[in-house]
Amino acid sequence: MNLDLSFYFAVFLRRLHYFVIVFALVSAASIAAAFLLPAVYTANSVLLVESSQIPGPLAAPTVQAQALEKLQTIENRLMTRTNLLEIAQKLKVFRDDMPKMSPDEIVQGMRQNTRIGKSAGRGQATIMTIAFDGGTGPIAAGVVNEYVTLILKADVELRTGNAEDTLEFFNQEVKRLLGEIDIMSEKILDFQNKNADALPNTLAYRLGQQTLLQDRLATAERDIATLKDQKARMIAIFETTGQINAAATANQTPEAKQLDQLRQQLNGMLAVFTPENPKVKMLQLQINQLEEVVKAQLPPDSTGNPAATMLDVQIADLDTRIAVAEEQRTQLIEQLAILKDSIDRTPANQVALDALNRDYSNIQQQYNTAVARQSQAAAGERIEVLSKGERISVVDAATVPDRPSSPNRVLIAGGGVFGGAALGIGLIVLLELLNRAVRRPKDLINSFGITPIATIPYMRTPSETMMRRSGFAALLLIAVVGIPAIIYAVHVFYQPLDIIVGKVAAKFGIRL
Repeated sequence: MNLDLSFYFAVFLRRLHYFVIVFALVSAASIAAAFLLPAVYTANSVLLVESSQIPGPLAAPTVQAQALEKLQTIENRLMTRTNLLEIAQKLKVFRDDMPKMSPDEIVQGMRQNTRIGKSAGRGQATIMTIAFDGGTGPIAAGVVNEYVTLILKADVELRTGNAEDTLEFFNQEVKRLLGEIDIMSEKILDFQNKNADALPNTLAYRLGQQTLLQDRLATAERDIATLKDQKARMIAIFETTGQINAAATANQTPEAKQLDQLRQQLNGMLAVFTPENPKVKMLQLQINQLEEVVKAQLPPDSTGNPAATMLDVQIADLDTRIAVAEEQRTQLIEQLAILKDSIDRTPANQVALDALNRDYSNIQQQYNTAVARQSQAAAGERIEVLSKGERISVVDAATVPDRPSSPNRVLIAGGGVFGGAALGIGLIVLLELLNRAVRRPKDLINSFGITPIATIPYMRTPSETMMRRSGFAALLLIAVVGIPAIIYAVHVFYQPLDIIVGKVAAKFGIRL
């Protein structure tokens, strides 16, 4: 495809005024903005999260939050509305524009001009960088130093506050558990006092006492049986022989002696056999027959001799001894009943006492744990007070910058000039693309299929040329002088350009 460069150059010259106007407008605006935009000074500070100076196994610090999480917490506390307003008013951050700005605009401007970065990684130090863009170097450095002061203060308050709260919590926990231990001790003591006769620790002793009393009861019953048997035998001897003691009677008949022997033999057999045993019954029959014989041999006055009086005395003595033995048996039975009741109640008391002791042991274990943690909390609180734990330190303090960091006036001006030229050329190209008029013989051939013999160009009159040039000069003057003047007026009388640019950027979500 052949390009008619002379034609396009002629078109460019014919529409040169459009190019000049656009180029002048954009260039003037960019140059004016480059020189009117206020200088921005940036101050920086670097903070480092230092690890604890005391090894953890020796004394673990109370505050054990992750370093990055700690920095995020401090950043949120730093960028509060109250802090930003206080710093802005204290340092006059926005100088003469602050009376015109609302508190929301001041806070927004402070946050837009503040940049906080955090870096952390495995095996790497946790670093926090703070930067602020200010109108002057002292303001920028002052704001960053205020930020650093607030961060260090917040770090100290966070560390010591958490340590003190932890220590106070464990102090209260130890006090509470100590009170519960006292209550459980009183309950155990009261239960032991109420059930002193049926406690598990005396069960073996009471079982031994029960066995002893049972043996004594058996002995008493044997004594009662022996005394009663002795009484019955004495009465039987007296009724048979008329004497109190057959062994003391020298004139006893052979039948009486045989009767006495048979009675002794009967007593021995009754200890082995039952009364229904045939041998026992046969022996009893012999005894009954001999008793009749012995009674027949007694003299008529045998029942009225002095032995009867002696029998009464001995029977009275035996009755007294039997009564004493029976009373002793009654007392032993009562004591055994009391012991049996206490022994029967011991298993239930064992369960109840074990439950109380188990609760006491649990509370005691909690108390011991709380005391150990209280000691750790006290050590941790001391570590934080002495600033020996994890803390934030300043690695690089903010200094007053000696030159502005922005704007790049050369770049803005040069970019505006280049952009104006590009927009001017682009406007000419767009106009030509939209223009469908026939301007060359070639256009006649392409449109109508005819070849012209000759072409006559349009010739302007001197007055038309003068008017065209005057309009072009007026537009050029407006572009070169008026646009900067308007920008300057807006910057001075309405609002600074940096604030306007910041609002526009914020509206479109662009961070400058």
